[in-house]
Parts: sequence; C-alpha cells; structure tokens
Amino acid sequence: MKKNQLEIACFNYESAMIAQENGADRIELCENMKLGGTTPNSILVVKVRENLNIKMHVIIRPRGGDFVYSDEELIEMKQDIKQYKKLGVDGFVFGILKENGKVNKKQNKELVHLAHPLSCTFHRAFDVVKDVEKSLEDVIDCGFETILTSGQCVNVAEGVLALKRIQELAKNRVEIMPGGGLRSSNIKLLQEHLDLTFYHSSAITDDSEIANPEEIKELRNFL
Repeated sequence: MKKNQLEIACFNYESAMIAQENGADRIELCENMKLGGTTPNSILVVKVRENLNIKMHVIIRPRGGDFVYSDEELIEMKQDIKQYKKLGVDGFVFGILKENGKVNKKQNKELVHLAHPLSCTFHRAFDVVKDVEKSLEDVIDCGFETILTSGQCVNVAEGVLALKRIQELAKNRVEIMPGGGLRSSNIKLLQEHLDLTFYHSSAITDDSEIANPEEIKELRNFL
C-alpha cells in the first residue's frame, strides 16, 4: 500500500547518518549547498554507501547555474553515472534543459538509459521550464520515475496549488515530489492538497549545512 515517504537532501556524511537514524526513507546525496547541490565526489559516495542501509539517490549535476550542458559536461555526467552504478547507489537525480527552456529529451533519455534499471528523478530544473504541461509529458516520455519541484515557486508553500495541478496532470504516471523550503511547519499544508507522495527536505534549520535530527523527526511525525 502506498504511503507518504521522506527523502532528505544530504550535503555531507553527517547528514546522511542523521537522516538514517531519525526515520528518513531515502537520501539524496549531493555537495555544495550554496550552489543548489552538485555531484558529490566518489570518496563521499563510497563512505555513505558503506554505512547507509536506507536508499540513496545521487545528484548528477557537474556545476551550479543553469541546466544547459555542453558536450563535455554531458560526458562527465555519463561517467559519473557509470561509476556510481558500480558503487551500489539506488538512483540518480538530474535534469537537462535546452536554451529555450524546454526539456532536452535527447540528452535526458541518454542518461536515463545509462542509469537503467535504477530510478531517475528529474530535479528542480523543472522549476524553470517554460511550459509545465508540455515539459511534464516530455519528462514522462524520457522515463523518469519522479519529478522534484516546488511548483515553480520560491518554496513549496507558495507553490502548493501548482503542485496539486501538476500531480493531477501526472495521473500517477510519474511521482511528483514536493521540495524547496519544505519544513515541518508547512508540510501539513501540502498534505491537505496533495495525494500520497515522497516529500523532500534538507531539514537544515541553521547555518551548519547539517540536517537537524529533531526536524527530521517532526517531518516524520506528519507522514
């Protein structure tokens, strides 16, 4: 039976362990919080994988900034997926756009195919696409299982009605995972509008870049 679940974005080893110890169902491992999350280095991936029993998705994003990538950057992303598949991760998180704000179906399909049979999440590049309905169909067509989005707003609380609409348009063909400013203080608002899904939060409540165990417990209590 489907139920609400919790993914914690972890920018370091400490957060990954805190997420596991306090009830997260899955982590998204990345580095460089100030850049919005970039591909973690292999030493961190190995260390976390060796000590983590819950599922672990890894972001594949070679740099901060926009989501339009050069041929060289695409090659780097492919190499990271190949390497991390061998290290036993459970899925990948990425998203590639064209300069006109459309989903780059060709490049995304290449990465999804390379990641197979592991699950792929289209990350918050979705929050800057030009046409939400067309982009939703494109992401589904590429083979992604999940879309991480704030509903194209500053945070999930402001984007709640857009998230509801996107979830309705998706018709269970892809999971819509709310993320971006999700906290225990606003998760109830989202649950009032959304069907069962994964919820995504860094659970960071100070300047430390380390997840707050109490915040994870609070989020967990609402699920």
